[in-house]
Amino acid sequence: MSTIIQSEDLRLIGLGRTVTKATGALISGDISLFTVAGGVCMITSLYGEVTTKVEAANASKIKLNPTVGLDSDLSATLDIGTTDTEVGELIGIDGIPANAMVRGDSVPLLAQRIAVKEGVIEQESAGTDGEITWTLTYIPMENAASIVAA
Repeated sequence: MSTIIQSEDLRLIGLGRTVTKATGALISGDISLFTVAGGVCMITSLYGEVTTKVEAANASKIKLNPTVGLDSDLSATLDIGTTDTEVGELIGIDGIPANAMVRGDSVPLLAQRIAVKEGVIEQESAGTDGEITWTLTYIPMENAASIVAA
């Protein structure tokens, strides 16, 4: 039996475009993940997969650093290191800024979608070990809008 609609086509229809970004070794500070340019985009999912174990205390959250205006939290803080976050574990946000990130073998995608304006989506990190590869899906809300790895 042939497949008419491929997996990547289903993802595009359901979640929009996909962008990934590896953090490299985590730092204490802001890590640029994705750049939003050309107008407003709607984030449909955002999650990370740990690629190098996080062992040191590390209060982390996701935020938007807009080109104009003040930072805006996309999640509340979660300590991803005091209790080790193992290679392969996932970290996700649910789209409600007051809620902390969630980690485990399964995590929520977004309970509500997030509209973001131009700027940089960042991981605010307090620890200095481990690595995460983040995956974001989005739908551009304006013709020139896009999100790319920072």
